[in-house]
Amino acid sequence: MSQDQSSGVLPAADTKKSTAALKKTSMSLIGVVALIFSFVAAGAFGIEEAISASGPGLTLIMLVVFPFIWAFPLSEMVGELGSLYPTEGGIYSWARESLGEFWGWQAGFWSGISTWLCQAQYCALVAGYAAKYIPMSETTEYLVKLAVVLVFTIINIIGLESLEKLETVFTVIVIIAFVAVTVVGLINWNYNPVTPIYNEDEGVLHSIGGGISIIIWMYCGYECMSNMAGELNNPQVIPKAMRISQPVIALTYVLPTLAALAAIGSWSAWNTDSGAGHVGYADVLIQNLGSWAGILFVLVAVLSNCSIFCSYIAHGSRAFFVMADDHMFPKFMAKVDKRGVPVVAIVLLAIFTAITCKFDFATLVMATTPIQLFLYLALAACIIKVRKEYPVEDRRKMGLTVMPGGKIGLVVCTGLVMTICIIALYINGTEYFVVGFLILAISLALYLICKWVYKGRVKDDPDAYPLNAKTKLGIGDIRDIGVFITLAGIGGLAGSFILNWYDGSYGTEYYLEEYGSGLFSNFDAMIGLCRWLGLILLVVGIILWFIGHKTEGSELQRLEPLRKHKLDEMIKELHGKYPGEK
Repeated sequence: MSQDQSSGVLPAADTKKSTAALKKTSMSLIGVVALIFSFVAAGAFGIEEAISASGPGLTLIMLVVFPFIWAFPLSEMVGELGSLYPTEGGIYSWARESLGEFWGWQAGFWSGISTWLCQAQYCALVAGYAAKYIPMSETTEYLVKLAVVLVFTIINIIGLESLEKLETVFTVIVIIAFVAVTVVGLINWNYNPVTPIYNEDEGVLHSIGGGISIIIWMYCGYECMSNMAGELNNPQVIPKAMRISQPVIALTYVLPTLAALAAIGSWSAWNTDSGAGHVGYADVLIQNLGSWAGILFVLVAVLSNCSIFCSYIAHGSRAFFVMADDHMFPKFMAKVDKRGVPVVAIVLLAIFTAITCKFDFATLVMATTPIQLFLYLALAACIIKVRKEYPVEDRRKMGLTVMPGGKIGLVVCTGLVMTICIIALYINGTEYFVVGFLILAISLALYLICKWVYKGRVKDDPDAYPLNAKTKLGIGDIRDIGVFITLAGIGGLAGSFILNWYDGSYGTEYYLEEYGSGLFSNFDAMIGLCRWLGLILLVVGIILWFIGHKTEGSELQRLEPLRKHKLDEMIKELHGKYPGEK
């Protein structure tokens, strides 16, 4: 590529970075474990829905199996990447450095927007649990949500030290409550907790489909703590805390669920809602100790969701903060106050939550589920790329965390995560899959807008990240966008056949009854959309890839060693040397 073709670069680098002004904090190992516990679990609340959908036996099997095939691979991948590159932004920064600016932005956007939407979910759950014992009007319930937003926003503005202490207290209270359920349930064992194995009305396959997304959701969130790694004086504590938190979280799910099912049975009536004959973990205490114990447990449920909400403010506010600092989001989101706290990003997240918590809970879940799965697919791609660049043995000698098993461990861990993500995307529901398509279109469009408006990494390093003067995009973006669109096309085309097979026997009647009107009510229209749009995207993506390869391939090949050198220097600055340095 000629110099003229790349003349869209800016003449001078912008060296002012807000991440450098962030306040540094030292956290204890227990404090980080408590934060990870809050990000991922904060109790077994939510598993009730899986029990009634999948059956007690299958739910318990998934709760036992998924720590090994899902949670362990995820946390190990996060631990390895975070140990090598413990910087603010977590998965956004890892994807940016390993896969390029385009894919980094996608990962950052998926991470940020899923967290911002999850905030509204947990805020709604706080009010929902409180309403079980305190009758509230719609206005009062919304005021409760606003109060939750206000209180925990203030705590986050105060700083990470107060957050660590509060989350440790919340974690201890939640664990004590579920230990009580476990002990009382086991003492009052009355039923076989694993029968029936699955929901016989749904069959084995749809019983798995009915609960797998909930179980995946229950074991999500291990990547969140890494978003704040740049603010820790001791970021290597995060991988250690990951390994401690895994069994704690799994036991907090498995033991109370086993004991509760053994004590009260009634698996088909399990639900997070109260009344109408529904039961849950609180009923173990109510039936055996009295209503006072149930009231206390509901209060713990409120605290649990407050705990998640509070910790997610910290995570969510950092995602777009770092992207703004990299000139790929509005600059005002990267502002920090005199104490080094990203107050603007925290307040904006609070305002967003105050607006979105009015939405229906199911709508919010529909929006966030595919985003989280896309994010974990990107995480797997990051770890594969990083393994190729930096020798594992050198990293071990430097005292960095590396997932066990060598190359086999890498293949197994990434293979499991990618397989589960793909399966979940297809069996979560046709409407969820269509929403995933929409999210991909939005994230692509927003990247183009942000790149054209804010310019991106060219402002920090015009030599390594020049712009194409014709497209005003980064060198390599056309090829990456081609890959992105091609993958979306393959997914959509494959989905049209898989979803027709999976939902086809009842899809037409079910979606019409569930939604009444609109696209989601028309199963055949959704399948047709996936098929034909997938085919179009496949063709367009391949064409773009060839255009990018032909017009920018040689220039990108020239830039790659320079970019690798820049990353080597960043890692050397963090650790004193980089793996493989001679």
